[in-house]
Amino acid sequence: MPESLNSNRLLFDLHQIAQIAQTFSGCLEPEVIAHQLTEGLIQKFGIALARVWLLETNEQFLKLVASSGMYSHTNGGFSRVPLGAYKVGKIAQNRISFLSNNLAEESWVGNREWAIANHIRGFVGYPLMIRGRVLGVLANFSREPLAPEFLEILQTLCTMTSLALDTALQYQQEKQVWSSSSIFPVFSRLPLSEQLATILSSTRITLVGAERSLSLPITYVFLQTAEILNQFGCAYCCLSYQRDNVSLEAIVPANDLAVPFQDQPQTQHIDSIFSELFPIISCLGGVLSKQFLDTQRSIQLSLSIPYPSVKTSQNIHIKCKSPVLQTAFTHLAFLAGLTVINNLEFLSGTFSETALEDIENPDSQIPLLTDDISAVHRAKYVIWIQQANHPMPSGVQAKIDLEIAPEQLCEVVNAVMRGESWGLEANKDLLPLLSERELEIMQLLAKGLRDRAIAKQLVISESTVKFHINNTLAKLKAKTRLQALHIAIVNDWILF
Repeated sequence: MPESLNSNRLLFDLHQIAQIAQTFSGCLEPEVIAHQLTEGLIQKFGIALARVWLLETNEQFLKLVASSGMYSHTNGGFSRVPLGAYKVGKIAQNRISFLSNNLAEESWVGNREWAIANHIRGFVGYPLMIRGRVLGVLANFSREPLAPEFLEILQTLCTMTSLALDTALQYQQEKQVWSSSSIFPVFSRLPLSEQLATILSSTRITLVGAERSLSLPITYVFLQTAEILNQFGCAYCCLSYQRDNVSLEAIVPANDLAVPFQDQPQTQHIDSIFSELFPIISCLGGVLSKQFLDTQRSIQLSLSIPYPSVKTSQNIHIKCKSPVLQTAFTHLAFLAGLTVINNLEFLSGTFSETALEDIENPDSQIPLLTDDISAVHRAKYVIWIQQANHPMPSGVQAKIDLEIAPEQLCEVVNAVMRGESWGLEANKDLLPLLSERELEIMQLLAKGLRDRAIAKQLVISESTVKFHINNTLAKLKAKTRLQALHIAIVNDWILF
């Protein structure tokens, strides 16, 4: 039975780490994310001491930001660890995870008496990384030996944590720029056209329409765009206040936009120049377009952002696994007049405490738009993004696809908030994809039974059991039995 027990343990641990990750989902404070991680490991896995160090901006030291279990303080002897020093520093420097179940006998341990006195046997350290860049290190100390499978579980949890930390750190950097930039204190009371004229001092600027008061995020995007245009010899600029949006059109000589790599298309190079602004522009519901003029001797750039006043009072929370979907549906929601509190509200710094609590409250009145099964149970109203033949989880109030229009999305949200369903009528996705016999076999697999035991209990041959299991894997597009069990459990097709 060891094999079945390990599979069931792994499945259970996957649910545990999903619950830990949910505690910091959407959080934009790196220290809070780290604390939720260490607290979760203590509560869910019985770790004696869990700690997180984050790499400082100088990338020379690791700073201890969270500690749970035996010690909760973060100001001790290991509060700052040089990169490459001690085991923690080496894990960050070499980007290699490490597990030991005989800590007191390890040659690198500086205080073996502490490990012996506190009965610490297990140690596991894991680098927190994203796209090859180290953000920090997670270290766990345990009084019980740690199974090798735990290192695999920790890898998944650390990946989730690194994604959350990367988002939070980027937000903190943007927030710091907004608060420390000399642009806003000096020009905050000036019309946008005058601020642009100060930056683009050698450019002819045209103003169309009466100027309006704009929010800080919108002003920030336009001023940052002007800074970029100024670097590339902007020849003409037109700021236009229209009925529904404010736009900026500019013409830049194409030869000033030198491509750093010969094999890189010029349009791709332009995208890379504005890459840091794209997420904010999208969250504001804006569009940045470009086109070549005069036989590609010049390029016209157009930035258009709708006024915040066109939004309705209806909030929506968007959480997509894919960054592309997150950006696309955020843009769609803004076009629909919805207020995306987890994006624009955080970027502008205008979210209320009530709104923040609503995100974390499963009974929240804010609908959740998602393609992430693990996020479904966190909201009272769920709008599911259906893709291809992926099974839809239970507990959703509406289903939409990638072809939905802004007006339809608004109707969906209003219908859900009235307690109505949308797109679920006669929907076969709500029903299990598996036959009664296949569900029966999956239930027995979840209890830890092996093929021979299942065959004996159901009075069928072992080859028939394997036949049904293979059919199940094909229907659920699962590569392993463990994946199939996970899909069946999260959809409430079987009980675990």
